[in-house]
Amino acid sequence: MYGYSCEYCEGTVKELLVKKEVFKHKNGFVMLENVPVGICDKCGYRYYHSTILKRVDEIAEGKRAPARTEHIPVSQLG
Repeated sequence: MYGYSCEYCEGTVKELLVKKEVFKHKNGFVMLENVPVGICDKCGYRYYHSTILKRVDEIAEGKRAPARTEHIPVSQLG
């Protein structure tokens, strides 16, 4: 699925299994674990397969239940 040229530089997009990846959605944030991500070996730009983005959308829209929910501490600087 990967191995193509990056659209932003001269690098090559290679697959990397990422332990945790957080996605911003219009309805909030979704974290996926053990996600195969295409990452440019030169500039670091990330590419996601459409099935990954569809899963994020389904969870954020409430169409698919998450495995669990985690609470994140929030603080202001200043």
